[in-house]
Amino acid sequence: MKLISKSVLALAMSLSLVNASEYLLDNSHTEVGFSVKHLMITNVKGEFKSYDAEIDFDAKNMIFNKFNATVDTESIDTGIEKRDNHLRSDDFFLSEKYPKMTFEMTSYKANGDEGEMKGNLTIRGITKAVTLEVEDLSTIKDFQGNTRVGFTLNGKINRMDYGLKWNKALELGGVAVSETVKIIIDVQAKEKQK
Repeated sequence: MKLISKSVLALAMSLSLVNASEYLLDNSHTEVGFSVKHLMITNVKGEFKSYDAEIDFDAKNMIFNKFNATVDTESIDTGIEKRDNHLRSDDFFLSEKYPKMTFEMTSYKANGDEGEMKGNLTIRGITKAVTLEVEDLSTIKDFQGNTRVGFTLNGKINRMDYGLKWNKALELGGVAVSETVKIIIDVQAKEKQK
């Protein structure tokens, strides 16, 4: 029975690879964002302006075979230059020494227009396994007849796990910046012409 199950799984994976196509990130319709609590009462939101990804996607079966992303930490933007410079410093990303953070997908579990993407996230040279929830996964033909895929990735990490340790204790309890960071990534990509 186990042999049959393994054979079926191997066949499904090989069929998915046959149907998979390479997709190119559309940076003008993609946003790599994050949100973190400030003073325990409000959310500070920001994004990274420079990034790229390698995407292999099977539009027929709605399955990712590859999703590997690279983000330039220097490109962080919260709308306030002083805060952005602090985030680039040794208190947080240390962008001068660690200019890139990366995500490499290790598995994908599909569920219609949703899914679960597991992978390894590396920040400041520290790699940890993370899980990202895929939502609103859909495809469409654009005005030129190209297949496009769109989806949202949501997840949470503890920034302390990656050496982003700066904080200040508040007089009445709590801290200036929460340890939990929400990841919110909206992606649109176009199938590469063969």
